[in-house]
Amino acid sequence: MITIFLLAIAGAIIAGVLGTFWYSPKTPMGKIHMKCVGFDKLSAEEQKKKMEEAKPTMWKKYLGQMILSFLTAFSVVFIVTLSVKNGLPLSMALIFVVANWLCFMVPIIGSGMLWSTNCDGKVAWQQFFSDIFLNLVTILLIAVLTSFFV
Repeated sequence: MITIFLLAIAGAIIAGVLGTFWYSPKTPMGKIHMKCVGFDKLSAEEQKKKMEEAKPTMWKKYLGQMILSFLTAFSVVFIVTLSVKNGLPLSMALIFVVANWLCFMVPIIGSGMLWSTNCDGKVAWQQFFSDIFLNLVTILLIAVLTSFFV
């Protein structure tokens, strides 16, 4: 059980690093995200001001995201570990992980985009695909990492 927790912590770190890179303003996905939140319409001074205003509470958002990432990673590690230990091939465990992504993560992200976004429809769809593929890449990396320790 300790291994599962340690791998889940490692998975949360992987998710944090990958998400930071994925949404970097220099990547296409980061540019889509900036459009969706309206950051692209601000002047350089306004952007800098917003970033300075956000800094004092940013640690709370990162902490919250790390907790959420830990829960996701724990689920992936648990599925892969138990599947492989019960004699299933890794490929089947990966199918379980992808099925969870498709049947749970994709609809939840889609619902969030449908009901809470204020951005243009085209940009919202781009954001949706960016978000779901980030999640897919993240959970597959966590699953592959887990397979090395099972």
